[in-house]
Amino acid sequence: MGLLGSLLLLAGFAAPDSALQKVRQFRQSHENQLLAEYMQLLVIPNVAVDTANLRQTANFIADMMRRRGISGVQLLRAPTAGVAPAVYGEVRTPGAKRTLIFYAHYDGQPVNPKQWAAGLSPFQPTLASASLAKGGQLLPAPQPGTALNPEWRLYARGSSDDKAGVMSILSAYQALQASKLKPTVNLKFFFEGEEEAGSPHLSEILGNNKSLLQSDLWVICDGPVHQSGRKQVVFGARGDVNVELTVYGPKRPLHSGHYGNWAPNPAMTLAQLLASMKDSTGRVTVAGFYDDVVPLTAAEQQAVRNVPNLDTTIREELGFVRPDGGGQTLNELINQPSLNINGLQSANVGAQAANVIPTTATAVLDLRLVLGNDYQKQIQKVVRHMQRQGFFVTANEPTDAERLRYPRIVRLVPKAGYNAQRTPMDLPIARSIVAAVQSTTNQPVVALPTSGGSLPLYAFKEQLNATTITVPVANYDNNQHAENENLRLGNLWDGLETMAAIMRLK
Repeated sequence: MGLLGSLLLLAGFAAPDSALQKVRQFRQSHENQLLAEYMQLLVIPNVAVDTANLRQTANFIADMMRRRGISGVQLLRAPTAGVAPAVYGEVRTPGAKRTLIFYAHYDGQPVNPKQWAAGLSPFQPTLASASLAKGGQLLPAPQPGTALNPEWRLYARGSSDDKAGVMSILSAYQALQASKLKPTVNLKFFFEGEEEAGSPHLSEILGNNKSLLQSDLWVICDGPVHQSGRKQVVFGARGDVNVELTVYGPKRPLHSGHYGNWAPNPAMTLAQLLASMKDSTGRVTVAGFYDDVVPLTAAEQQAVRNVPNLDTTIREELGFVRPDGGGQTLNELINQPSLNINGLQSANVGAQAANVIPTTATAVLDLRLVLGNDYQKQIQKVVRHMQRQGFFVTANEPTDAERLRYPRIVRLVPKAGYNAQRTPMDLPIARSIVAAVQSTTNQPVVALPTSGGSLPLYAFKEQLNATTITVPVANYDNNQHAENENLRLGNLWDGLETMAAIMRLK
């Protein structure tokens, strides 16, 4: 039967219990109020570098917690000045022998409002009748008492990643409280404000609050459910680090007719460098890139095989004919390290295009890591690869002397990063989490060893020796990190029920 089968057999497929029915009834009778409050949270800009608005967001969340009767609400600050705080609170349950900490993050990715669809603005939450990519139409703000269709989409930055996690967790506790249902565990809440910046100061906050943050498990509410729409429990996450590469050409822009074929073009040089990092199947050609990977256990390999394979459906939806990976499935590939180009920039295009040889070309690389990789070592592998391609690699702007000495120069600037983490799937508390999630749905829960996305789980293990399991709530087609980010309302309601069930862990 295998591990996943045992987990699902343990969970069962019984009809909703009375507790779930009470939680659902509360949600159904309070959808308008919950949505209105959520939209107030989404109005506050939350770009990871906007410290003023992040502080406002943190204070708003702290007020949400106080209104729900959560105790000990406070802002946990890092020793480093100017860092967005974590928002903390707790609920003690008399007689409880276990403590769960519920985590989500309230910061978001940068936005370019010009890239959002007509009628949308990143921090003006707007409803649509369905996904705009599938013909949905924008809707007016609902009046009190309006029936809310679970297929409606809520468009705003952070609507899915990850203010949805904050709202699901706090609304779940509110539902239990209103329904006079007691949690079976002690509850702690921890909402981070730097996840999208790579969590550069999370370890400081955790290290300064080790006693306060002791627990039996961290429940991480971030990321999407499975592409099939089924709920999933994820036992690990990739690590991540970004590096910025800048290649140099002439010191001033040159006329491409007068100097083309003679002056080196940094855009072309950068394109050639990036092309050298992958083969035609998408496999990374950087030496040693895959060498440190800790293989999946037999149980984890079986879990990957049990995950529904929707590759063809997703590929057709996204509109490409041949995926990377040399025939491996998406589920197999997310358990391997990756190298992605986040963006490229050099001279202008479109209406601003000019016949010039530009002075620089820049790319940002996203290195995703799996268990066994060290993010600093991965960066060094990329450095050595570029050196083998004939580049002088520097951390600074090249001097005039360096420009006249080295024909190929690349500046590498690493960003904050962290390593991957993975929790064994056969832990007793892991089985309990799967059972709790399964109690809220008639469809089998997907158990995934590692998510494709990244979370700072390594910091929890390193600082607190904590166990982490991720239970996502957002729809898979949510456009997280991009324009037109959205949340399906049904996923918000499902998330509320899921978090409430975990708070009553058996």
